[in-house]
Amino acid sequence: MPSDNIDPIALFECRQCGRCCNGYGGTYLDNRDIQRIAKFIDTDPAGFTDRFCKMSGQRLLLAQRKDGYCIFWDQLCTIHPVKPLMCRKWPFLESILVDPANWLIMADSCPGIKTEVDTEILKRFVRLMRSCNWYYP
Repeated sequence: MPSDNIDPIALFECRQCGRCCNGYGGTYLDNRDIQRIAKFIDTDPAGFTDRFCKMSGQRLLLAQRKDGYCIFWDQLCTIHPVKPLMCRKWPFLESILVDPANWLIMADSCPGIKTEVDTEILKRFVRLMRSCNWYYP
């Protein structure tokens, strides 16, 4: 039986190309994201949300520029040390993992997603990340 010690680089290795920072409906934020980013850019949470966010239904999203890129993309992520949870999860998002075919579809637009990965290993890795709260340091 394979080990539960799965190296995430065997599944995905970010190439910092910015393709995930363009389009795809935007980046949702939670309160922890807002607090971390506001502190990082030296503003208060209300000022941050007024200036850099928009609403999508009842949820806040990071604003996007007219070209579709995240407002914080400038050839690299300018808030990388405090990037939102949704960005830190990429590409291990439930909407991608709900169907193994989605992993392959996203790989067409993200060069860091490895396609030779066994689906069961991928699912086990995601369960392991969730169980240890891997996304928030």
